[in-house]
Amino acid sequence: MSPTLFPATIESERLRYVPLHESVDVLDLYEYHRSGEMDAVMRPLGETPHATPKETMDELTEVRDAWESGERATYAMRSNADDEFVGVAELWLEWDKRKTSFGIWVREPCWGRGYSAERAGAMLYVAFELLDLELVSVGHEPENERSKRAIEKYVDAYGGQYDGILRNWLPPGDSGGPRDLRAYTISQAQWRENVADEELATIRVVR
Repeated sequence: MSPTLFPATIESERLRYVPLHESVDVLDLYEYHRSGEMDAVMRPLGETPHATPKETMDELTEVRDAWESGERATYAMRSNADDEFVGVAELWLEWDKRKTSFGIWVREPCWGRGYSAERAGAMLYVAFELLDLELVSVGHEPENERSKRAIEKYVDAYGGQYDGILRNWLPPGDSGGPRDLRAYTISQAQWRENVADEELATIRVVR
């Protein structure tokens, strides 16, 4: 087995996080794309659902390669209660800057359950406690009010901050032009000062 930087399994209060490329079947993941329920998730990202199973297979291959090289950790999120596939959580590493960026998409049927904040808590633990990074960054398009509310809630909870708007930061979307990004950061020092012992007790990691 090749060495890896990332935990094989993470558990928080309601969710379990396992490597996407090892835990999701290609055709099952393609079905989520084909069903239409991911349209509302991918549209704000400027992406379109996979048109063929080959696209899904290629994505999982890319995910595996990025995991093995230590460049990106992509986890499938599953419910501890019934093993329901909830969505995907990602860490995009910038080792030279001692930072990581968060990525997430949650299946539309699972919206409104507070999973984004719970996932943030687990991934902050990985970033700061296990990988000893100094900074986590996260962002959303200015008009995405749902993401704004979710991000601001957990950024405030961990003592983070709003850093401003990065102009033309994202590639072209439906509008045809580059898109802005509202950017936030949480430092390791801010997290350690604000994370509760009760929350840390709910996070379990398997290397």
